[in-house]
Amino acid sequence: MRNEKLRNVAIIAHVDHGKTTLVDEMLKQGGIYRENQATVERVMDSNDLERERGITILAKNTAVHYKDTKINIVDTPGHADFGGEVERILKMVNGVILLVDAAEGPMPQTRFVLSRALELGHRVIVVVNKIDRPDQRIHEVVDEVLELLMDLDATDEQLDSPTLFCSGRQGTASYSPDVVGTDLVPLFETILEYIPAPECDTEAPFQMLVSSIDYNDFVGRIAIGRIERGTIKQNQEIVVCNYHNPDESKKAKAVSLYTFDGLARTPVTEAAAGEIIAMSGIGDITIGDTICAPSAVEPIEFVKISAPTLEMTFSVNDSPFAGREGKFVTSRQLRDRLFRETLKDVSLRVTEVENSTDSFNVAGRGEMSLSILIETMRREGYEFQVSPPRVLYQEIDGVKCEPVERVVTDVPADNVGAVMEKLGARKAEFLSMTPVGSRMKLEFLVPSRGLFGYRNEFLTDTKGEGIMASVFEKYVPYKGEIQRRNTGSLVAHETGESVAYGLFSAQDRGALFIGAGVPVYEGMVVGVCPKMEDITVNVCRKKQLTNMRASGSDEALRLVPPRILSLEQCLEFLADDEILEVTPENLRLRKRILNHEQRMKAQKGKKS
Repeated sequence: MRNEKLRNVAIIAHVDHGKTTLVDEMLKQGGIYRENQATVERVMDSNDLERERGITILAKNTAVHYKDTKINIVDTPGHADFGGEVERILKMVNGVILLVDAAEGPMPQTRFVLSRALELGHRVIVVVNKIDRPDQRIHEVVDEVLELLMDLDATDEQLDSPTLFCSGRQGTASYSPDVVGTDLVPLFETILEYIPAPECDTEAPFQMLVSSIDYNDFVGRIAIGRIERGTIKQNQEIVVCNYHNPDESKKAKAVSLYTFDGLARTPVTEAAAGEIIAMSGIGDITIGDTICAPSAVEPIEFVKISAPTLEMTFSVNDSPFAGREGKFVTSRQLRDRLFRETLKDVSLRVTEVENSTDSFNVAGRGEMSLSILIETMRREGYEFQVSPPRVLYQEIDGVKCEPVERVVTDVPADNVGAVMEKLGARKAEFLSMTPVGSRMKLEFLVPSRGLFGYRNEFLTDTKGEGIMASVFEKYVPYKGEIQRRNTGSLVAHETGESVAYGLFSAQDRGALFIGAGVPVYEGMVVGVCPKMEDITVNVCRKKQLTNMRASGSDEALRLVPPRILSLEQCLEFLADDEILEVTPENLRLRKRILNHEQRMKAQKGKKS
């Protein structure tokens, strides 16, 4: 039996193709806001970091009503590093809306998520968004989507997907690119007609897979998921099957039940199969657990989440400035916070470093997901230090293998040579080149190691006009050494405060990261040297005053403005012998060994 009054659908797209904006319009036209209620832009990006960066990190749930039918909409992350979110969310829905930009077309992340949706047998509605862009190329994009579906071995039914043409910002949709829509009714109608209603066996014993976890200070952990079968009532006795150990189960009680309605969670006393609900009252529940009726304890198979490809070491801050700026600085606080994150992010893995009580290896799906974690912890008041990112190798059939990523770049035609030359040096395999107007779309397979530190170079080579996107493709045999960085570091010689006189002398050696009046310590990286060697500079050196009168007036010292690095730029800059000190107020690059003499001894020892 199917519940025809219900539809569960996920929106999948590449980062910045406008899915969160489209959901905003669906909410407005679905009558979620009262007439006197202020509407919120990008309402699904509720996290500060999401609004700042314009990306969706966590999958969100909402619902709209259309013609007596409730449509549960799940907004998913569009960035490859948050693919762990996408994979498990697809288990909750019966179909997907594939959103593609009318100018950019399908991008690597679109391919990655779509392949997962097709594997699960989901039906697809193709929505070509941003058709009001001046550089739109609608017909080519529709052909590219069809090619992508064929490439991913879609079934005949999936290939026969309906295509709609939308402007998310204006809130319009139409069945033809030549007809200007007036509202999103064509989209709502297509969802009702094409996405199947969920199977509803309300008589069977209750069963639900936990796909997401939320946390609330008042009620603790909240489990979110779709009811597979049966019904659940408030305060009903339930059994929780552990995802990591299916034979292990424990009894609990469903203290509170909520359904999603617009932007709010509505408390309910009962919910039936097919509905997406939130449930509180279960202590240490994790993503992937199955909640069942005591009469039929049967765990549901969980989506296999792709393994992490990148690892960093988080450790307690031991710099000379440790403990000055952070609220949470101890190893216990750091450990608790990192393990708490694994409850929410299924693709994250945290392990304690052997023979160390204050260091933890954190493995994730990419630099973006790890940098988001670092930035989130930093804003919460944590102080710690992180190592440069490392690739996780695998041994397949006795051969050492490394992860490669599918990289798509969209660059001005003049810059193609520079991009191909740089990626060639990083062991990239060239796949294709397609002209798009005055620009070129290049596709490569690049080792993940080869992309460390490349994004900054890429922006420099393309004069800020290049677009680059990458997604994990597969493991291949190790491709040999790749040079990580072709520059050195300017390292502070002593502890103190930087002054204009010292900086003026140092700026001839390279570009500085700090201005005057900044506290520094010995071994701190204060700039970049164009040569492949580290140079020690004294940025605290003051001008020696004498009682001799100068024959001419002192010239005013002109300092070049410092280059301020973002968190991602700091992580890309790190060399193997450097670490990044992260505090709520500052990001400081430093050498692992702070003392210059000890550093020289260690380097000589390595060479010998």
